[in-house]
Amino acid sequence: MKGACETILQCIGEDPEREGLIKTPKRWAEALLFLTKGYTQTIEEVTNDAVFEEGLGGANDMVVVRDIDIHSLCEHHMVPFTGKVHVGYIPRRKVLGISKIARIAEVFARRLQVQERLTREIGSAIMDAINPLGVAVVVECSHMCMVMRGVQKVGSNTVTSSVLGCFQTDQKTRSEFFSIINGGNFRR
Repeated sequence: MKGACETILQCIGEDPEREGLIKTPKRWAEALLFLTKGYTQTIEEVTNDAVFEEGLGGANDMVVVRDIDIHSLCEHHMVPFTGKVHVGYIPRRKVLGISKIARIAEVFARRLQVQERLTREIGSAIMDAINPLGVAVVVECSHMCMVMRGVQKVGSNTVTSSVLGCFQTDQKTRSEFFSIINGGNFRR
């Protein structure tokens, strides 16, 4: 990786031996490995046995975690995109430790990604981990490939959603989730 970085520096007209760049190939390699650490992680590892039998289950029990910060790299340009993930699920019998929802999002965000797939992968992983009645995921991100290059539209955001199980089939449940993540008050 260090050699590849030195080649890239030369290709853009830089001198890899310049004082400020001497350690850059090593730092770049370490940074890229960190930014893509999701390839070396599994959902089982990050949930770390934090699945609990709670006897919950049914349309009156919704768990929502919103505003989870994520940072990823667009697989088309290897340029960052960053934003928020909102996740809701309705337990069947099991619940997932709250922090584990953020960890699941992180596993998939720390891979080369497209936002659409990232959204779907988070929901599918939670479905597989605890078999809830349903899962809903919304991801809102700003893509540097749109901000810093190409169309150069600062302030634009992309929003994707994935709804599974009862969130897909029950409009009321889906509406409640969207109300909660948008900061609305809800009453049953």
